[in-house]
Amino acid sequence: MARGNRPERVAELVHKELAVLLRSEVKDHRVGLVSITHVEVTRDLSIARVHVTTLGGGGDREAMLAGLKHAAGFLRGRVGRALQLRHAPQLDFRLDEHTEHAVQMTSMLNRMEHERAEAESAEPGEE
Repeated sequence: MARGNRPERVAELVHKELAVLLRSEVKDHRVGLVSITHVEVTRDLSIARVHVTTLGGGGDREAMLAGLKHAAGFLRGRVGRALQLRHAPQLDFRLDEHTEHAVQMTSMLNRMEHERAEAESAEPGEE
């Protein structure tokens, strides 16, 4: 068995388990609709950096992050039991700024395309 792949395998399993737990077990109103964009686990499996973003473009991202950090201990225990890990990784939740930026760029490009289409359709009537 190649040991170099273990952090990636554990990261994938943590990602899947957290996705289920966030939907079904976390009752904190601050968390709301959350998407886990990716998980990175350190080589020694002690820390899992969980990158998250809000779904639906709404909500207070800082409050969501605070809610996730508040639930981290509970989630760590559940992940450890579900994955049968002797020592579950510490969960370090972080906002995924890259995804937010990509959504903003896509929105801006869509708006520009819509404005261009409106301008082109209005041109023949103006002449």
